[in-house]
This record gives sequence, structure tokens and C-alpha cells, in this order.
Amino acid sequence: MIINEVSTMIGKRKTTVAEVARCINVKYETIQSLYLDKTQGIKFKILNKFCWYLKCEPKDLLRYVPDENPPV
Repeated sequence: MIINEVSTMIGKRKTTVAEVARCINVKYETIQSLYLDKTQGIKFKILNKFCWYLKCEPKDLLRYVPDENPPV
């Protein structure tokens, strides 16, 4: 299972969804969906912008936790 840590990272940096959206030039709704974990995926281009702005790596935003059963 992939765990979305976007909200955690935004909180650690003491910034807001609106500020992130403005600084990386991505729609507020896109960042809000990621923040609320209501999305199925993320484009690499946006992931790159997140990492640049938050000064982190993809592993800080997305964490892998093995499932008990193999994924189907």
C-alpha cells in the first residue's frame, strides 16, 4: 500500500495548500486533493515541483507499506 504523506510534509513546513499551489504554479484543487488524499495518483511533473518547494524527496511524500496479501 502506498501512503500519501503530502499533508504531513505541508504541515512540517508550516505552509498552506494555497501557498504551495501558488509557489509551484499548480491549481489549488490539485494540491487540495493530494492534501486530503482524495486522488488516485500524481504526475511526475507535480511531484518534482513538490519536492523542489518542500525541499524533500519523493519518499518523503509517498511511503510504501507492504500489504499482508499480494496486490491484485
